[in-house]
Amino acid sequence: MTPYTTLRSKLVALLLAIALILTGTLAMPQNLSPYPGTNIIKTSHGYKALFQRLGKAIKKNKGSLVNRASAALGAKRVLDLSIPGNMVIGVYHPRFAVRVLKASIPAGIEAPIRFYITENTDKTASLTYRTPSSISTPYESSDLDAMARELNSILASIARDAANPN
Repeated sequence: MTPYTTLRSKLVALLLAIALILTGTLAMPQNLSPYPGTNIIKTSHGYKALFQRLGKAIKKNKGSLVNRASAALGAKRVLDLSIPGNMVIGVYHPRFAVRVLKASIPAGIEAPIRFYITENTDKTASLTYRTPSSISTPYESSDLDAMARELNSILASIARDAANPN
């Protein structure tokens, strides 16, 4: 084998490797869609108003707001940086927590159920959540699935009450 043949073989191998990398990269989805069971509701409310409405809707439907986290608030406080409003809000009730754990200890990681409020470019806000039945499916528990169907209607009611234009 001549030095030219060796160099040529290495160049061909390198070009093939680059082509495979680029092909793999280009084949990857550029915009991943939400998980199955994800509901996204664009509302006419502003970000702060939707947060307040969601709190009232949670109470109205006998839920509890158990935690919240916001990258926007953190960025403002720590970095003095303003980014569009966003907040993850955990909602639950102890009577469901006990039922989840009776049905499936591993499913306990799914509690609380989360709502996500995001500020849109037009200064309205969207409300996103995953249905409990889509969250419970991988655990393969009929008791958990039955409870999730019950929670589906409660979360839908909370979302409807929060997003309603009235």
